[in-house]
Amino acid sequence: MAYSPRLRQAVGGVRRSLESAGIALQDERFSRHGEHRPDRDAPLVMVACSGGRDSMALAAAAHTVCASLGVRCGAVLIDHRLQEGSRRVSEEAAERCRAIGLDPVVVRGVTVVARGQGVEAAARQARYAALAEVAHTTSAAAVLLAHTRNDQAETILMGLLRSSGIDALAGMPARFERDGVTFLRPLLDMTREQTTGLCRDLGLSWWDDPTNAEHIDPSNELPSRYPLRTRIRHDLVPYLERFTGADIVGHLTSSPQAGLDKAYLDERADELVRRGIAITGARSGAVSDEGEAVSRGARAVIDVDVLGRAHQAIRLRAIAHALHDLGVQGSSAQVVDIDRLIADWHGQGPVSLPSGYSASRQKHVIRVCQDGGHADC
Repeated sequence: MAYSPRLRQAVGGVRRSLESAGIALQDERFSRHGEHRPDRDAPLVMVACSGGRDSMALAAAAHTVCASLGVRCGAVLIDHRLQEGSRRVSEEAAERCRAIGLDPVVVRGVTVVARGQGVEAAARQARYAALAEVAHTTSAAAVLLAHTRNDQAETILMGLLRSSGIDALAGMPARFERDGVTFLRPLLDMTREQTTGLCRDLGLSWWDDPTNAEHIDPSNELPSRYPLRTRIRHDLVPYLERFTGADIVGHLTSSPQAGLDKAYLDERADELVRRGIAITGARSGAVSDEGEAVSRGARAVIDVDVLGRAHQAIRLRAIAHALHDLGVQGSSAQVVDIDRLIADWHGQGPVSLPSGYSASRQKHVIRVCQDGGHADC
C-alpha cells in the first residue's frame, strides 16, 4: 500500500499515541515485511468509531499501526438512538470497519436521558459509559478517539464561551483515564480536511451527521436550536477567519503551553489532595447519567491548616478535584465559596452543593458530605 503524506501523518500520530500508553512492538517478527497475524493474547486497541470521516480515517490508520506492532485492533460503535435510522448507520459503519480488517467490532446501543442537562452532555456521558463498559468487557488496553485539530479549536472556543482560564485554553488532552480505561486522541495534529483527504486516498466511504456543518448551506446562519459545537463550526470559526484573515484553527491549537500548564497545576493539586483532604466511600469520577453521586454517603474531610498554606491557584484546583472524586458536580462559584471557608472564614454557614451535599467548617476541618448522611453533617 502506498503511503500518502496524510496517511504517514496519521500513522505517526497513532504510533506515538500508543507508545505514550506503553503499547509498543510485541515481537521482532512484526518489524519485518509481510503479513503477520497478532497473537491471540496480544493487547487489544479499540477505535471509537461513529462512521464519520474522522473516525474512519483513524480506523484505517490504527489498523495499519497495530498490524505493524503485533497488536490487535477492533472498533466500538455507539448508537445513541437520537435519530431515525441510527442503528442502520451504526451497522453500516461496523461493516466498513470489518472490511478494513478490524476485529472485534462491537455495536452498542445506549439510552440518552437528559435530566438537568442538555442532550449533548447526556449523550456524551452515555457514550463514555458504554465505551468504558466495552473496553472492560473486551479487556482493551486503550480506546482511540478521533478528535482532530478542528475539534480541539472548537472545544477551546466552547470553553472560552462557558468559562475562562487555563483549563479552557488547554482544550482536550491527548490522553486521559476515565472509569479505569485509557483513552487516546492520536489525530489532534490533523485537520478535518486532512482526514477527509485520507478517506479519499484510501477509497473509504463515510457518513456525515446531519447536525454537522458539512450538510448545512454555508450561506445560512444556524438557528439557536442547533448544538453549540455545530454553530461554532459553521458560524463562529468561519466568521473569525474572515474577520482576522488568519487560520483560527491553527492559531488556537499551535502551542501546547496551556495544556502543559494545566497538567502541572493538576499534579500539584493532586499532591495537595493527598496531603490535606481525606476522601472516603467514593469512586473517582463516579457520576450517574443524572449527575448524582454514585456512592451514597461518600464524604471528604479537608484539613484547613494544610490547604491554607497552599497557593490559592492550587487550593482551588484541589477542592475541585475532591468534589469530582466525590461525584459532586460543583460550580466554580461553589468551589470559591468552599475556599473562603479556608482563607476567609468568619463564622459563615455551610456551602450548599449538588446532590444534597454541603460543605461546613468546624474548627480546623471542613466536612463535605450529604446532609443527614452523617451525624456530624
